[in-house]
Amino acid sequence: MSDLQHLPGCGCGIDTHAHVVPEHFPAYLGSRLPAEWPSMAAAEACHRHVMIAGKVYRTVSDRCWDAAKRLADFEAMGLRLQLVSPMPELLSYWMAPADAQQLLRYTNDQIAAMVAESGGRILGLGAVPLQDMDLALRELEYVVKTLGFPGVELGSNINGDPVGHPRFDPFFEACEALGACVFVHALRPAGMERLVGPAPLQQVLAYPGDVGLAAASVITANLPQRRPGLRIAFSHGGGTLASLLPRLEQGWHTFPALKDSISASPREQAARLFYDTLVFDTPTLRHLVSSFGATQLMIGTDYPFNFHDRQPLDRIVQAAFDEATSMNLISHNAERFLGLSSSAQIGGSR
Repeated sequence: MSDLQHLPGCGCGIDTHAHVVPEHFPAYLGSRLPAEWPSMAAAEACHRHVMIAGKVYRTVSDRCWDAAKRLADFEAMGLRLQLVSPMPELLSYWMAPADAQQLLRYTNDQIAAMVAESGGRILGLGAVPLQDMDLALRELEYVVKTLGFPGVELGSNINGDPVGHPRFDPFFEACEALGACVFVHALRPAGMERLVGPAPLQQVLAYPGDVGLAAASVITANLPQRRPGLRIAFSHGGGTLASLLPRLEQGWHTFPALKDSISASPREQAARLFYDTLVFDTPTLRHLVSSFGATQLMIGTDYPFNFHDRQPLDRIVQAAFDEATSMNLISHNAERFLGLSSSAQIGGSR
């Protein structure tokens, strides 16, 4: 951490992108077990296999559910707080709504237990069965009002419909009214048939594409314009959005149909969204700050999965931002996103 000593409050990072898998999954309460109801199977040492549809979906470590081990890693990562959300595959949009609600209520309660055990150093995002609006709105109220979570995690698409689809407007209206933040994570991405290589390419290449399209759908649906109080963030640095944005902006100026349907500059709307810093590259991080603004980026790690950023503050220091921008990315922007502070510094370079 010596590289961070020139920053005030170093070691105060807030990680907004980290995941939870429950230690156990509940028995299904019903007459016909859904094919994709998850279960756990033993693995080596401190790991277990998450089983879905009779196959190993992912092997995970006990840091997915053990709050004490998770907290023990905070110092080396330079963290003060961590915002945790379910492993995205647990969002279960493809299940019957009542079955998904049963699994998600259990998962939300398990996250609440981890939050309680952490002494205030872990915050939770809930999950909702967004394939059914009534159930989703009910679960949103539960996680915000009963569990006290700051918001929810959503997938980049819900059974193929991007988060910007008009059918989700009632949900975002409710989030805005409740002051709930929304973190959008890549899920079952489009374009898998175009990849050549092994399964991990889904995370490496297809996730950023789906997140970029999801963020673009929010802009082309004018969600930042229509819901100015909504705080919504996108994983993996917004994926491909930073590369798509110049084309979208130019198209908005070029094609009357786009000018008519998109009510404000795509660049201006993109600058109202939040993004994590999980891009594994210092020049790319600088580009994101230039594209979206110094007030919109916040730490994301994908902890505790293997493909995570183990030193998230180092990349910010290596980018050589001014002090205000660095502290925005390290903690201030996340505080605003989570509704933790109304006095966060918002200056800095762009």
